[in-house]
Formats: sequence, C-alpha cells, structure tokens
Amino acid sequence: MRRTLIKSITAVGAAALLTLATACSNEREGSSGSDSAGGKGFSKGSLIGVALPAKTSENWVLAGDLFTNGLKDAGFKADVQYAGASTTVADQQAQISSMVTKGAKVIVIGATDASQLATQVKQAKDEGATVIAYDRLITNTPDVDYYIAFDNFKVGELQGQALIDGMKAKKPKGPWTIELFSGSPDDNNSKVFFEGAMKVLKPLIDKGDIVVGSGQKDIKQTATQGWKAENAQQRMDSLLTSAYSGKKTLDGVLSPNDTLARAILTSVKGAGKPVPVVTGQDSEVESVKSIMAGVQYSTINKDTRKLVAETVNMIKSLQKGDKPTVNDTKSYNNGDKVVPAYLLPPVIVTKKNAAEAYANDPKLAPLTK
Repeated sequence: MRRTLIKSITAVGAAALLTLATACSNEREGSSGSDSAGGKGFSKGSLIGVALPAKTSENWVLAGDLFTNGLKDAGFKADVQYAGASTTVADQQAQISSMVTKGAKVIVIGATDASQLATQVKQAKDEGATVIAYDRLITNTPDVDYYIAFDNFKVGELQGQALIDGMKAKKPKGPWTIELFSGSPDDNNSKVFFEGAMKVLKPLIDKGDIVVGSGQKDIKQTATQGWKAENAQQRMDSLLTSAYSGKKTLDGVLSPNDTLARAILTSVKGAGKPVPVVTGQDSEVESVKSIMAGVQYSTINKDTRKLVAETVNMIKSLQKGDKPTVNDTKSYNNGDKVVPAYLLPPVIVTKKNAAEAYANDPKLAPLTK
C-alpha cells in the first residue's frame, strides 16, 4: 500500500482489509468502515458538528462557510468550529467533546493534529455519533468511520512532475538543483504529499539528474511547523545563505502549498536570486495571480466546494440509514484500521491551463483572462 502509515499491517488492519476487500475500491459504491456507521439513521433536523483547524489558508475559511450553509440547506443544524491559532489541539479537543455533549449525530473533523484526537473520537463513537475525517486522516484509532479528501498521494505526484516539467521548460538539459519543502509534521497529509512527490523525483535524484543542493532530503529536515509562511521563509533564507553563495543556481523548489510557495519566492527575491520553478497547492488567489504573472509555476486545484458537497452527501446518506459512497477501501491505514475513503481527483494548474481549470470558479476565473 503506497499510502499506508505503517508498512506492516497489524492483525487488526489485516482483518479490516479482508473484510473490505469484497467491495470494489475503484467504483462509487457504498461501503462502511464500522458496524455503527450506516443502517440506523437519524432525524433530518439533527445537529452535525464540524471541527476545523485554524484559519491558516483560504480553503479552510471557505470550508467553514460552505459547511454552515450546506448543512443548513440540507435541513440540519450546524455547529462549525475553528481551532485557535495558538493552542489548536486543545481547542479542537474541547470543541469535539462539546459537540458530543450537544448530541451531534455526525462529527466532521479536519484534524489539527492527526495523532491527538483518539480520546475525543472514541467519546463520539461511544455516544453513537459517526466520525468523518475531512481532508486529514485521523490516526491510531479504530473510531474513524470514513475519510473524505482529494487524492493526496496524487497531489504529491502532480507536484513532483510539475517541478520537473517547469525546470525542463526553462533549462532543457540537467542536472537541475532543487530544494525540498514539506508541510507540518502534525498533519498526516504532509507525509502523503511528500511521498507522492518523491516517488516522481527520487529516480532522477538517484541518477544525478536532480541534485538537492543542501543535501536535505529527509522529511524531518524539510518540514514546516504549523504550515507557517514565516517558518518556510526563514528556512529558505538559511538555505540560500548556506548552499547558494556565489553563482550557484537554484532551479526549483518543491513547495507543498501556495502559502509556503509565496514565502519561498519572497525569500528568493530578497536574496536577489533568479526565480526558480516553485510548486504549490490550494489555488489561493495571490498564487493564481503569481502564476498568471509567470512567477509561481504551479498550484493544485482542489475545489473545496466539491469536497464539502460530497461530505454533506455522506451525511445525508447516514441520516437516511444508508451507507455512504466510498471509492477506496485499501489505501488509508491509519495505524489501527483501514479507513474507507472517498477520494476526489486533484488537478495540476499552470499558466497554460489555468483558464480551463478555473472556468467554473467565479472567484478565480476572472484572474485568468
């Protein structure tokens, strides 16, 4: 399993996999990750809890608004909460416990720290609630019923290929010198993005066609705590000073999202260095502008509107007593079980295809004219 959190499946995980293997993992068909999820149903006006992390990106802000309106339109009562910017884990733990106490029938969680919510999701399950991990897989607990996200391993693959394509377009023949950045270590997606990208980049690194100028290739070296722009900029400042003195050229930077991409580009500009090929993710407004201006090379379009809509569809199915649609029952082992997932396809966006990619997005489409 390319995206498993552990290479050796535990006895519990193996049993779960054997049970789920009868379901087709590549088609949209119903499947359930636990005996309690699906089959019971609940009243349409029930409370639905949505616990989101701090507002560190445009997509998290948008998700909160979409959940509030989408759940209301579907006839549910919505309790949408964001963790604070500082003590985010403690905030979210308290928020989830409060949702359980209020009687939420489903709790959707965009985890602040994937490994520190086991107590809260067990509390939710003990009270009969269904737990949906949204965008970020919750780890080391059997009490997660479903996972819904864009295919994050594919995101990494697309980023890695975009980095190669962008460098080849600027300099047809290698070797190319790059630096690697990854996301926050408390976000399980960071590892998945990085592994996806390295699947594409590592063969060229091993051949010597791509050189990591600083030598920092391990995810622990490349991590950006809290997904904070200032942390990425400080690290890029340090790398430029230590590894790119004189005429040594930096050809590209693997950046896991747009916020960090812009911070990396700010650092490069401040150092007076030529602009390298820089990847991104999330289709943030400022990064789309940067792409159209020929500065940032790429981003990933993960339409939050579609992800929230599919999550609401899951909740509607649960309300009726049906099992929600999943299309992957093999890939996401959270360390305790294989969590049934519904994955949406990500789209790579460069200046070349931006108009097409954002044609139906009222906020971004005007930026591509």
